[in-house]
Amino acid sequence: MISQGMQIRHRQRPEWGVGSVTHVETLTRSGTVDQRIWIRFPNAGLKTLLRSAADLEIMGGAAAAEHTFAARHHAADGGWLGAISTKKPEAAMAELPPEATDPFIPLEKRLQYLLGLYRFSANGSSLMDWAVAQSGLDDPLSRFTRTDLEGHFKLFAMDRDAHLPKLLSEARKNGIQIDSILAQASPAAKKMLVRVGAIRT
Repeated sequence: MISQGMQIRHRQRPEWGVGSVTHVETLTRSGTVDQRIWIRFPNAGLKTLLRSAADLEIMGGAAAAEHTFAARHHAADGGWLGAISTKKPEAAMAELPPEATDPFIPLEKRLQYLLGLYRFSANGSSLMDWAVAQSGLDDPLSRFTRTDLEGHFKLFAMDRDAHLPKLLSEARKNGIQIDSILAQASPAAKKMLVRVGAIRT
């Protein structure tokens, strides 16, 4: 159960940042106990979410998800230099989140998450949304220049685009039906799906 004061990350909207729970209301829907949660996110303001509908991750006292650049910094011995010596910033920023790559996560969920990453682009505020989600920093420009972020995003996008055909091939090989997932993809994701021959225009 989620309670007031907890630090929460929305897995489908990591660009919102890690939010603080300001209020929780317990309710019963169709005989099932649920929670209505008010969370103040640093990059999205106050959001009201249903626990059963939102993909929420309790972060506890952590500043970001384990795979983010900020989390690696906090975990590394020796601060920033220690983190950089074990993994270069560009490698951490370009890496796909484990929700898209972890083989222990069902393929349908990995594919859905990967397609969701096509909401990010190198343009304007979308680049900053991606940088917040990827770095775990509320202000990525405190650590990276805009030019750095554009370069890191280019590597990330190449990795994302290369990983999509692999997941599609794995689904075909294992006879997994993914048509409904592909049909719900965003226009940007559908453009890539057309390019790799997964769907027709």
